[in-house]
Amino acid sequence: MRNTIGKVVIAATSVALLAACSSGTTDDEPSDAMSEEPTPAASETSDAIDATGLSLTIWVDENREPAVAAAAETFMEETGATVELVQKNFEDIRADFLAQVPTGEGPDITIGAHDWLGALIEGGVVNTVDLGENASSFAQVAVDAMTYDGQLYGMPYSTETIALIQNTDLVGEDAPATWDDMIQAGIDSGADRPFCINTNGETGDGYTMYPFQTSFGAPVFVQENGSYTSEVGMGGEAGEAFATWLGENGEKGEGYISTTVDYDINNQLFNSGECAYTIQGPWALGSFTDVNFTVNPVPSAGGETASPFVGVQGFYVSSQSENALLANTFLTNYVATPEAMQALYDADPRLPAFEGVDTASAPYPDAIAGFQASAEGGVPMPSIPEMGSVWDFWNAAESAIIKGADPVETWNKMITDLTASLEG
Repeated sequence: MRNTIGKVVIAATSVALLAACSSGTTDDEPSDAMSEEPTPAASETSDAIDATGLSLTIWVDENREPAVAAAAETFMEETGATVELVQKNFEDIRADFLAQVPTGEGPDITIGAHDWLGALIEGGVVNTVDLGENASSFAQVAVDAMTYDGQLYGMPYSTETIALIQNTDLVGEDAPATWDDMIQAGIDSGADRPFCINTNGETGDGYTMYPFQTSFGAPVFVQENGSYTSEVGMGGEAGEAFATWLGENGEKGEGYISTTVDYDINNQLFNSGECAYTIQGPWALGSFTDVNFTVNPVPSAGGETASPFVGVQGFYVSSQSENALLANTFLTNYVATPEAMQALYDADPRLPAFEGVDTASAPYPDAIAGFQASAEGGVPMPSIPEMGSVWDFWNAAESAIIKGADPVETWNKMITDLTASLEG
């Protein structure tokens, strides 16, 4: 369905607004429309711009359409530009963007997830963006997530991650510093299980287990200058140490981690008070209606910081936009504002990536600080295309180790097979 916001006749805005975001167009992909249309171009002798006659098309999903519409109304009033919002199912946006942009169709701006970035860059469908004068207001992990090979390709607005959730009636509110501290507190509480974690049953769940893995210094891919490379980083002594720990706490060891626990069982165990601690994301909080809980960062098992994956949502500018400069102006000066970011949060309450957003309207406002603290210590989910090849190898190896397979042998075979798959 299409929802078109009508055109509003011109009002003035500063020339500096467009000049500030001129880096949104790369040398390789210039904005032809900006050179052909003289009206929005910055002028040394003009005090205002007139974008009358220019238009932007923005893809957005149903939940966030009202918030983007509000920013678009102000933008149109102040520039004279026309904005058309096209409502799409979020699940369809990535594929449609990749298919339509190369043909000259598609939007100037789309909402999207950061882990699409590798595919979008491979497809040549995204341009760089500039965060403008409010750049320092964005969480660094969110900016890192939208960065690829040192270039920023998206404006973040929200984050999501997992964290430690604990039954305060059993173990209080203080965050355990280490895995051992957590397990001991859970044992002392008298709960049937000191800790439970979703392993996606026998499939394995490297995503949920990842903060423990990073605490051993075994990242999924090596990072250089803040960007992921295609070099597998979870091999060697650090990976073997994590695998050994996983086996020790699996079904043939202490039994704290079991392949009999999937997402629903995990939530039932925690909600019933049968386990004192679990690891989950904010999406699961609605399942915990019968228990008092608080949220804290995941404790370290290997001595280093336990860094969960952080997912980010934000806005991309099409590489084929005829008005890339105008699109960047909309993002940097009408979306990257406290008012617009608050509206986005109120429309669809996700962890904000922009400081100063009031989260009091959240269903569980006290939990937000815990998830945000976890995100601050987290790392972006790799957006490189190679990440798609990791999950099957990785999850299967973890599941086998939890069930009792030799940890080091199983882990090293996974690294060998994964590396061969990536090189092939």
